[in-house]
Amino acid sequence: MSSCLEEKHSRIFITGPIIVGAGPSGLSVAACLSNRGVPSVILERTDCLASLWQKRTYDRLKLHLPKHFCELPLMKFPKNFPRYPSKQQFISYVESYAARFNIKPVFNQTVEKAEFDVASGLWTVKTQDGVYSSTWLVVATGENAEPVIPDIPGLKRFTGPVVHTSAYKSGSEFAKRKVLVVGCGNSGMEVSLDLCRYNALPHMVVRNSVHVLPRDFFGLSSFGIAMTLLKWFPLKLVDNLLLLLAYFSLGNTDRLGLRRPKTGPIELKNVTGKTPVLDVGAISLIQSGQIRVTQAVKEITRKGAKFVDGQEMEFDSIILATGYKSNVPYWLKDNSFFTKEGMPKTPFPNGWKGENGLYTVGFTRRGLLGTAFDAVKIAEDITDQWMRMSGPLGSSNVCSSHIIHFHFNKS
Repeated sequence: MSSCLEEKHSRIFITGPIIVGAGPSGLSVAACLSNRGVPSVILERTDCLASLWQKRTYDRLKLHLPKHFCELPLMKFPKNFPRYPSKQQFISYVESYAARFNIKPVFNQTVEKAEFDVASGLWTVKTQDGVYSSTWLVVATGENAEPVIPDIPGLKRFTGPVVHTSAYKSGSEFAKRKVLVVGCGNSGMEVSLDLCRYNALPHMVVRNSVHVLPRDFFGLSSFGIAMTLLKWFPLKLVDNLLLLLAYFSLGNTDRLGLRRPKTGPIELKNVTGKTPVLDVGAISLIQSGQIRVTQAVKEITRKGAKFVDGQEMEFDSIILATGYKSNVPYWLKDNSFFTKEGMPKTPFPNGWKGENGLYTVGFTRRGLLGTAFDAVKIAEDITDQWMRMSGPLGSSNVCSSHIIHFHFNKS
């Protein structure tokens, strides 16, 4: 065992922070710490990096924003990558990122409980294989840790396949079927689009109002346009300009059954975290009737669904494009920093730091751009404390390896 670790009665003391989660958020913090000479340990419940991307995303997925808005700290995307990298390209980028900073998480370690011990002043993190202790705990499981399964009356009664988008890979499995897609966010729109490519007939449930914007406008990213305009103009004016662009590009989406919220798209995102849909082709298929828009579901029947407008239809399959949620309340104990939904109570940009050495990353509702912002802040703050505790970086008190590596031997 390395001199950086002290094991006693299956308790492993980590000199640097414990990071829970080896997705882009956890890797970003580890890389920023490594760049400053601070060791860390990442505990990951699955057997791979970025498991959401590798195991729970559909094949046609691409980054919704241009790549320069999605870069992790300290490393750009390869120049030969397209503006919107594919799922596989993003995974290869993440793997290269971990290799560059010599980040090797401890895989297959499900955190069962983490709590702060007032007597020792340390965080104790328990997995199925051991107990870890550290001065710092970085919660990097993010806002998309677990699929949301809606409580729709009769759902268990349905005799056909019911699949959450976390298990959906391709429309090839649903070729020529009539499919009910519950949800009209980016996932619901893209899954419906993908189903059409395999001659399925998707019916997309639109329960609430939704902003739909063109992903690009005359070759320019809508998000990039918004970010540029916000440097010079007030938010409400920028929102109005985006809605004007959307009208010219997509037409009146209200006529398609896609009612727009009264609050503008950027303001709504900032206040509620609800992301506008960036259209990559679904709107034209709604206009042509290849994707049908339905009202909210009243109940699921054995063969289909009843809707609030009185209609009833039969379906072969149901796909739940109902998003994800945080899992922090299940394992982080006695902590008032998070809401009961598992989100920091303090809003962005100040939600990255709690008390007693607790940090959070990946909870900004601002995607990878927010992750990068938080990761840099966390690394700076922990490094300042590390230097006060250990002396100047590079002294004999600091581990020679920036990332602590070890594994469990199972008999």
